[in-house]
Amino acid sequence: MHSLNTDFSQRAVVNTADAVWISSPEANVLRRLIERDGGEVARATSIVRYEAGACFKSHQHDLGEEILVLGGIFSDEFGDYGPGTYLKNPPGSSHTPFSEDGCTLFVKLRHLAPSDQDRVVIDTSIADWYRGMVAGLTVLPLDEHGTQHTAMVRWAPGTYFNPHRHQGGEEIFVVDGVFEDEHGRYPQGTWLRSPHMSQHQPFSREGCTIFVKTGHLPDVDYAAKNVQRPIRN
Repeated sequence: MHSLNTDFSQRAVVNTADAVWISSPEANVLRRLIERDGGEVARATSIVRYEAGACFKSHQHDLGEEILVLGGIFSDEFGDYGPGTYLKNPPGSSHTPFSEDGCTLFVKLRHLAPSDQDRVVIDTSIADWYRGMVAGLTVLPLDEHGTQHTAMVRWAPGTYFNPHRHQGGEEIFVVDGVFEDEHGRYPQGTWLRSPHMSQHQPFSREGCTIFVKTGHLPDVDYAAKNVQRPIRN
């Protein structure tokens, strides 16, 4: 059993550039662990690196999988997916992934609802992005199911958002640039998770692109657990 960042009532920040690569069950596939609850079969968030020629045997995703290709070409029997591609493999799906030339992925496992049965593939590098709620913000919706929403968000340099609370929490992975809020500064490769009903005021002085999930975390009473407790990195 491996337990890492499993307390959803707490704010969590991981700079994945500082995490060590660890082996997976398959040769030439390495992982940097971000959050994990379980053994080899686990609810998990990781950075995954396929060396050139690496492959995984066919396997099923009982509770689904989300992937964002950060670099290189990721492949399975259904296609090839270049940098910036988002994939959602629904609960009960299976595939045989590999990479001929190597790739790096942001991966979330075993976190989708059994009723979430849509497979999604979006190349964010060619998709249409939309104006966000404030000047300087553009948004690319990726997926939604029930209260859960997944998107890519681009912040032009000098963009500031309004203070807001996270109903159902928020999870961010910084794809490029530097994302910030009143609690800290988060460069490329940083993952942060804000609990249900937490609050912040995000901005980006330098500009950034982030992967964002909202409304998917348990309704843990964050406010009650954190009375008179400062939020820290």
